[in-house]
Amino acid sequence: MRVALLGCGNVGSALAELLTAHGDEIAARTGTRLELVGIAVLDLAKDRGPGVPAGLLTADAKALVERPDVDVVVELVGGIDPARTLVETALRAGRPVVTANKALLAEAGAELAALAAEHGVDLLYEAAVAGAIPVIRPLRESLAGERVLRVMGIVNGTTNYILTRMTEDGSDYEEVLAEAQELGLAERDPSADVSGDDAAAKAAILAGLAFGSEILGADVFREGITGVRAVDVAYASRLGYVVKLLAVAELVDGGPDISVRVHPAMVPRSHPLASVRGAFNAVFVEGAAAGELMLYGRGAGGAPTASAVLGDLIDAARNLRAGASAPPPRRHPAVVRPMEDLRSAFYLSMDVADRPGVLAAVAAVFGRHQVSIRAMEQVGLGDEARLVFLTHAAREGDVRATLDELRRLEAVDRVGGVLRVIEPEVGDAGVGAAAPAVGG
Repeated sequence: MRVALLGCGNVGSALAELLTAHGDEIAARTGTRLELVGIAVLDLAKDRGPGVPAGLLTADAKALVERPDVDVVVELVGGIDPARTLVETALRAGRPVVTANKALLAEAGAELAALAAEHGVDLLYEAAVAGAIPVIRPLRESLAGERVLRVMGIVNGTTNYILTRMTEDGSDYEEVLAEAQELGLAERDPSADVSGDDAAAKAAILAGLAFGSEILGADVFREGITGVRAVDVAYASRLGYVVKLLAVAELVDGGPDISVRVHPAMVPRSHPLASVRGAFNAVFVEGAAAGELMLYGRGAGGAPTASAVLGDLIDAARNLRAGASAPPPRRHPAVVRPMEDLRSAFYLSMDVADRPGVLAAVAAVFGRHQVSIRAMEQVGLGDEARLVFLTHAAREGDVRATLDELRRLEAVDRVGGVLRVIEPEVGDAGVGAAAPAVGG
């Protein structure tokens, strides 16, 4: 099977090396020989390393896709354009496509899947969500008959590394971000990661598969980690929680409405996701019959992601040889519940004037907006006091209204950390003891 590779960055160069250096071994294991016949790049002069055959490089991606001797196309260009045009060209020509392009899939995944089905070829994208971790195939195939209730995951290695260092070393956000950039774990422009945009695109893909819904990246609420402070991470740790940036897709009140969102959250230390450290990723799936499953591993990096691309490539080549394709996911319009209508427990901290009557005034604001306080702690800061609250589950819109009024309160100097709290299951040991620690 002759392969056209579009893009030769970290993942593309790792894939090229796998195909050229280990082609015989792959053929022996799978019964499919994958021959790399062209690599489209922007800069022909750039050194791609010894694993990338220089004679295969071309600057004309469109011509490569349209070559009559190409059987399968791998798209690792990234972004929307020209990637979308190239993918559509390949599918219309009856050529299966393997991609790791989460942004493209979040914007046009349903349309591209329909185009692939129309022409009887595969559109496969295991590497688009969590690098080497097999997440897409289990949702699409192994759990095809399962009623999935929730998919919740850590799907961005950069932010998980930053939050892990803030948790374990007490470091500030800016300090750890600079360190991550020096180590190559964060881009020079990290905005897509730290804003939650990268995780939101992945959440859209997961939601579409889990619930058979037409979800776009624009449908996903996102809140990044730039507002997470070291002091709030330390408080969370005291209370028995770990702060993580979560991508969550779930049925609301049993469905049919769904919620798709990305935001920092306090995760009980007893939850499996709390132990996911550094740049690793994990996806936690809750099914009505299957119960709880967690998939864990390296969610980024050239070689791990290339491994996932290679798995899809082998599937696509086998299916093409057999004259078949993977069944396209069934999609239906989704009703995405607005964020303000969702309910969650919250952690809130604020600095106030340390004088009589302030606590009562603050508590009255909570009461006016129907937000029930579960526990509270006050810490003296000279002429100020820091108030830390944990709430019972409350409507998001009511919590926002509470925060708006608190910011206007004369005695409140600043509202600090605001984090949603993942509630432990009833009887979950290890969290029950944490709640009273807030009130002392």
